Amino acid sequence: MGSKRAAPKGKKIKPTFWVFCEGETEAAYIAMLRSQYRIPIEITTKVAGNSITEKYITKCKQGRFTHKKDKDFLVYDADVIEFLQRLHSIKGAKLIASNPCIELWFLLHYKNQTTFINGKDYIKEIENRNRTPYQKGVIDPRLAEKLKTNQNKACERARKLTLFKNPSTGMYEMIDELEALTTTKWA
Repeated sequence: MGSKRAAPKGKKIKPTFWVFCEGETEAAYIAMLRSQYRIPIEITTKVAGNSITEKYITKCKQGRFTHKKDKDFLVYDADVIEFLQRLHSIKGAKLIASNPCIELWFLLHYKNQTTFINGKDYIKEIENRNRTPYQKGVIDPRLAEKLKTNQNKACERARKLTLFKNPSTGMYEMIDELEALTTTKWA
């Protein structure tokens, strides 16, 4: 978790993105985005297994400075329909789902993926294109560079996919919000 924010004294502040992730890979990617955009992003990973709830989110924020402009995001895989339905029911949080998983988002930085893909195939594709072994939970320097330089291409490709179907990802929605914040003037 990041450090606690103090309440601002007469200054405008950037809203905090409270990101609740499914696992270490999502957390590593969000941490990379936090350093890239220099926006306050609080990351909570492995949220009590698959039992994330509104109550859990509220408890995580308890005792921390929050602002009405803060945003909650749920970054999860969308390959289990029952769990996806539960994520949709969490009010006030934006669901950023990837089907089959976050690595599809990474793959979209390399190529346009429009057909069904399974777990083994996306890892092979990433390894072949990155020319290094892929390790879940780690964003190696070559992958990080590709994720930064081809981000716009990945967003374009992701927008053309049907959300929640295999393949699809809503990660472009978070990128759009981060981009919008970078163009906003802050006092």
